[in-house]
Amino acid sequence: MTNYIKYLLLASGSILTACSTEKKEKETLNTELENVSEIAPHGVALTASQMKTIGLETGGLVSMKVNGFVKASGMLGLPPNAYSSVTAKAAGIIKGNNKYVEGNYLKKGVVIAYIENPDFIIKQQEYLEAKAQLRLKEQEKERQQSLFDAAAGVTKTLENAEAERAVLEAKFMSLGKQLSYLGIPVEKLTPSTISQRIPLIAPMSGYITKISMHNGMYADPTASLMEIVADDHLHLELDVFEKDIASIKVGQEISYSVPAMGNKKYEGEVSVIGKEFDQETKTVRVHGHLHGSKPPFLKDLFINAKIWLNDMTVEGLPEQAVLKEGNESFVYLVTSRNEEGKAEFKRFLVVPGAVNEGSMAVSFIEPLPENAEIVTKGAYYVLAQSKAGEIGDEH
Repeated sequence: MTNYIKYLLLASGSILTACSTEKKEKETLNTELENVSEIAPHGVALTASQMKTIGLETGGLVSMKVNGFVKASGMLGLPPNAYSSVTAKAAGIIKGNNKYVEGNYLKKGVVIAYIENPDFIIKQQEYLEAKAQLRLKEQEKERQQSLFDAAAGVTKTLENAEAERAVLEAKFMSLGKQLSYLGIPVEKLTPSTISQRIPLIAPMSGYITKISMHNGMYADPTASLMEIVADDHLHLELDVFEKDIASIKVGQEISYSVPAMGNKKYEGEVSVIGKEFDQETKTVRVHGHLHGSKPPFLKDLFINAKIWLNDMTVEGLPEQAVLKEGNESFVYLVTSRNEEGKAEFKRFLVVPGAVNEGSMAVSFIEPLPENAEIVTKGAYYVLAQSKAGEIGDEH
């Protein structure tokens, strides 16, 4: 029994000692904070551990836009000549189709597939026959001209020879143009090079957006077999509401993002203001050139944009860095650090300005020290520390 009583007394003493130690630590911390406040009004000191606990960050002033803007939405667009349909120049069966899929990039002039038709053979045959006949008629015309010049020929015979040669020449030239249109090089055409197929050529460089063909399919010249889009002249197509259109001017800067591809910001400039008002949406179409890096092009992809009404930039801070108490707005600056990482902070009064996307324009009432460290994150907790004498339990 005596041993049990001794154990209780020892345990009670340990608990009292622990509580006393914790109380002394808090009293010591409060005394340090009071001393700091006496030295620097509205100031406060934090240990490295405390700063880590609240996630305190410091930094300097940053440039920011504070001018007004008009919100707009729209898409990345292309001019009409950026689109092209691939069609067969003559009817036939598709053969040798390359295994392209939507999204593939094509270069202008590449062979996509071939169109086969026996009629191509007949047309080449007619061209070669006309070529041979024209050569004979030219020789006959020259012979008749020689006889006429020697007064041994008949005028009518010479005229007939000239007419026949002209008819054959027209036929020969016509067939040559037709074959060239089909993609058959007539300058290399001989009886041994006659072919029953013609190439289906990419008319421009760009990305495939639609494919409507396959091997063995009958191709008609009126049907689109493939659609290609070139993104060389990518631009913005924005819809601006009626109430805002009077503020829009050519040359104003545009910032925009593509929500489907993240929050990255891109830049542009107003280039053309449309002349047609959409009665249904109550908007006017505004076109913009792109500056710098461009987002990947996907047809009809939605974008959000801001059209800046002027081009002013000022110095600012994250909005959370600027605190307000009564009629005063202020930030906290680091005034000193010791070897253990403990830092002292002091208020600096500021005049707040416009806010844009989480940043606030500020101007300082007193000159800002060179290379000043401004609390950009955690300023509220520094204020709380200056008032309550502690941030919280560090255990």
